[in-house]
Amino acid sequence: MGHRLSKIVTRTGDQGSTGLATGDRIPKFDARMQAIGETDELNSVIGVLLTHALPEAVRSTLSRAQHTLFNLGGELSMPGTVFVKEDDIVRLEEAVEALNESLPPLKEFVLPGGNPPAAACHVARAVTRRVERRLWELNEREPLNEFTPRYANRLSDYLFVAARTLARLDGGQEVTWNKQA
Repeated sequence: MGHRLSKIVTRTGDQGSTGLATGDRIPKFDARMQAIGETDELNSVIGVLLTHALPEAVRSTLSRAQHTLFNLGGELSMPGTVFVKEDDIVRLEEAVEALNESLPPLKEFVLPGGNPPAAACHVARAVTRRVERRLWELNEREPLNEFTPRYANRLSDYLFVAARTLARLDGGQEVTWNKQA
């Protein structure tokens, strides 16, 4: 395979537009570019989360999610292309169920924190929700692959359950809301 990026500094975006993989140019503030940028940010946040000591089941799901998010970004940069499939959503749903089996039922709202990996997971979850909102916004204007925004929704579900799991590592516990605080 040839080099994908042979020149990094191109100056083609110096006037406020950027190129899609299709060759089309759009404003850098366009909703599509916002979705691409926020998806990239999410992938980076998951990369930070992966630097923590994690159970293998969580690590493998997050690693796969990074690749799927890169595919999602590819869809956004090549309108009409489909990379995210229903199977991607099904795998996340199965991972949610597998992690959730060992967790106690929720009795209070969970606050971000508990320990560094759980807190990082909560940050990833919050960024995922932002990506999901942006995808639905873009979908209103330019219909997307039906599985793309749904994938973001399931990923946020997974990250919530993973954060609850990670907070319990090494005898830790999750932080719950105290309305009297």
